[in-house]
Amino acid sequence: MNFNIALLKGDGIGPEITESALQVLNKIGQLYGHTFNFNEYLAGGIAIDKTGVPLPDKTVTGCLESDSVLLGAVGGHKWDTLPGHLRPEKALLGIRSALGLYINLRPSVLFPALKNACPLKNDIVNDGFDIMVVRELTGGIYFGESGRRQGSYGLEAFDTECYSAMEIERICRVAFELAKKRGKKVTSIDKANIMESSRLWREVARSVADDFPGVELVDMLVDNAAMQLIKNPHQFDVIVTSNIFGDILSDELSQLTGSIGMLPSASLGDSSCGMYEPIHGSAPDIAGKGVANPLATIMSAALMLKYSFNLTKEANAIEDAINRVLDNGYRTADILESKEQSSVSTTEMTEYIIMSLR
Repeated sequence: MNFNIALLKGDGIGPEITESALQVLNKIGQLYGHTFNFNEYLAGGIAIDKTGVPLPDKTVTGCLESDSVLLGAVGGHKWDTLPGHLRPEKALLGIRSALGLYINLRPSVLFPALKNACPLKNDIVNDGFDIMVVRELTGGIYFGESGRRQGSYGLEAFDTECYSAMEIERICRVAFELAKKRGKKVTSIDKANIMESSRLWREVARSVADDFPGVELVDMLVDNAAMQLIKNPHQFDVIVTSNIFGDILSDELSQLTGSIGMLPSASLGDSSCGMYEPIHGSAPDIAGKGVANPLATIMSAALMLKYSFNLTKEANAIEDAINRVLDNGYRTADILESKEQSSVSTTEMTEYIIMSLR
């Protein structure tokens, strides 16, 4: 089968980690008889430098005409002083909006081989955990009304959290459908004791739960959830939450998996075209040094095979290869478990994954 993929390498370590994913996908193509065609477009800081805007129209058109989108990372200190509408991160919001990507899946898996890289005690971690974070992606405070104004204490800034019942219902249904195939438990995370938007969120989540009698629903306040993830991550199966809460909690989870370099993500909508990216940033301080962890990006490519191309066997082959490489003790610098271990480079880790593919 032939697939056309829009490639957005982005900034910092983005070009390095996307190159790793490309090599793995090309090897999968050889092993399973597929062809992946990559068309590169500009997004983020590099787009600002070359076109003056973070998301050129050509990039939006290219993404819309592709079967899926693979993104590296955007942003960096170089563009921190730009006004909000010209920041590199605006590219992400623009692509999500243009493609209608309201679902963000962030699988948070602590591989057994990495349990010593987890900051939690071994008796808490046991043999690892597997949590799926379902984050609403196109609503909430990131897309609400914002601005600056004169207030009672002078200049003030505001950002508005707003959710419709429809937006809440559709993301909750995604979470419950996933839970049916997993541990049959959904934890809906909100701030219903304070926020009106969260009170609506809780009402709608409970209404959706009525349609899934075989799935348990647990309501949890976000501050308690942040604590419970540390205290007992095994109590969670599928987490569903708002844009900002999902953004923050999944970063917490990334540290529990050993490194933020271990978390992939899939941004999906109602069509098969999605956007796949690691949850980490562009890490400009290590760009070009060959030490970046490519695993989150490689696992994001595996999610693309699974969710956009319906190539589950091929996706599992990548995940199995990563397991084998980690079991054999290979580590990039961010997931070293002791000072006695030696690390491998971005290129070396990629080569080990490719050699382990079956």
